[in-house]
Amino acid sequence: MKMGIVGLGNMGSAMAQGLLDNNIETFLYDINKDKRDEFKGFERANIVESEVDVVKNADAVILTVKPYAYDELLDKIKESVENQIIISVTSSYDLKKLEEKLPGKKLLMAMPNTPAKILNSMTGICPGKNISDEELRELRKIFSSFGETEIVEEKNIKIYEAVCGCMPAYVYMYIEAAADAAVSYGMKRDVAYRVISQAVAGSANMVRVSGLHPGELKDQVTTPGGTTIKGLKSLEKDGFRAAIINAVDSIMNK
Repeated sequence: MKMGIVGLGNMGSAMAQGLLDNNIETFLYDINKDKRDEFKGFERANIVESEVDVVKNADAVILTVKPYAYDELLDKIKESVENQIIISVTSSYDLKKLEEKLPGKKLLMAMPNTPAKILNSMTGICPGKNISDEELRELRKIFSSFGETEIVEEKNIKIYEAVCGCMPAYVYMYIEAAADAAVSYGMKRDVAYRVISQAVAGSANMVRVSGLHPGELKDQVTTPGGTTIKGLKSLEKDGFRAAIINAVDSIMNK
């Protein structure tokens, strides 16, 4: 399946990098020529001159423009959409809105995150009613080329975006804050970033590999009267859990 991407910002370029690193032929367009030119060195990258050119050449087209630009973009390409699969990557433009613009066409939502750039995305996939099982399998395989995938029900796509699509930013903020604290006590910043990011990655992998409840894993680290329980007590006092829940609430209730 030939892929297309319209919009080469942070998410679009991350997905393009992942697809091209896996030798998937991809047609690319961005209104900014410099962003297009960044992909000229990739063997399977086809740099085209318009959004319509992407649609005409690709079997599936990922729309990675800003949510406010979707209406204008879909108006530009709708006459060229025939049997192509059109993919939204924002819950702000869901299957219902896509169907209003492209009635009867093949539509799909995909919620990746920026670690796609290093082949570590977590992508939620929500197919529209006209996507066949075979097409869904092939698209899932393609999205799995730059990370992992999960089929998500349409009713859950927004919460998926809130906890997975946005998650890298939450984690980066945590790492930055922890590093600031380490630097304040004399650790070199590059060392702080390296050791803290590995601690985060290892802890996340521990949840997956062990299959244990995160609370149980937390208890394994927390010895009576030790340093960890003091840190946890401080986090509870400062509303760490509530802050995370409130962040998700702010997205769900916007």
